[in-house]
Amino acid sequence: MGRLAERLRAGETILSAWSAIPDSLTVEAIASTGFDAVTLDMQHGGHHEDSVLRSIVPLMQRGKPAVVRIPVGRFDMASRALDFGAEAVIAPMVNSLEDARRFAAAANYPPRGERSWGPTFAVPRSGEPGGQHWLESAAGRTLAFAMVETRAALDLVDDILAVDGIDGIFVGPADFSIAWTEGRAVNPTLPEMMDAIAHIAERVRLAGKFAAIYSVDPALVGRYQKMGYRFFALGGDYQYVAQGAAGMIATARNSFDSPR
Repeated sequence: MGRLAERLRAGETILSAWSAIPDSLTVEAIASTGFDAVTLDMQHGGHHEDSVLRSIVPLMQRGKPAVVRIPVGRFDMASRALDFGAEAVIAPMVNSLEDARRFAAAANYPPRGERSWGPTFAVPRSGEPGGQHWLESAAGRTLAFAMVETRAALDLVDDILAVDGIDGIFVGPADFSIAWTEGRAVNPTLPEMMDAIAHIAERVRLAGKFAAIYSVDPALVGRYQKMGYRFFALGGDYQYVAQGAAGMIATARNSFDSPR
């Protein structure tokens, strides 16, 4: 299917599952569905270093790019996730130019960044040559998404995008809605902030980078796509189980009085 970076550069729209349950068997089950990629959430989800390390294996086996959202401020984890074999890393709450620079430094080898050498798991898992080949292809192989989810980040979006080593912006609409309403409401689909979300996509486009967003409502994906977003994270593993179960239960109950 190709690497995530290559597919986004080709203009493909990517639908990613969102994994909060820190279990590689659950991740394996999600990877067997029709999602294009799977995002492992370490910020609000239960994923931790060991679960990320182990969960990337079934994703690679099924040709699904692994994306990791690291905890707030844990830029060291960006390097570790990439060393484990992740193809992209999302950093939440990038609210300053210093945050963006630290994140980019952790996600990229010199001279672009300060990432230490050691793709201990990524190289053998990929089946590709290591050493010089890996170093030379690293810049085009992986992606670093800075999250914009506050007014401070919105004001700095152009400066964040100008940081070498930041490949795109990932919008977190729930936190963005809290910031937008000054703490009065959490509404990821808040109509009043849609112009700002479109503005972010336009700034990303002009910078020649990638726009990504979490969509709590799958029906909004088309609207976001028209704005310029190309990477979408949808729902979560609890939702997938709940909706799948609800559909099967409803079908079973509806069949009680149906003629055979």
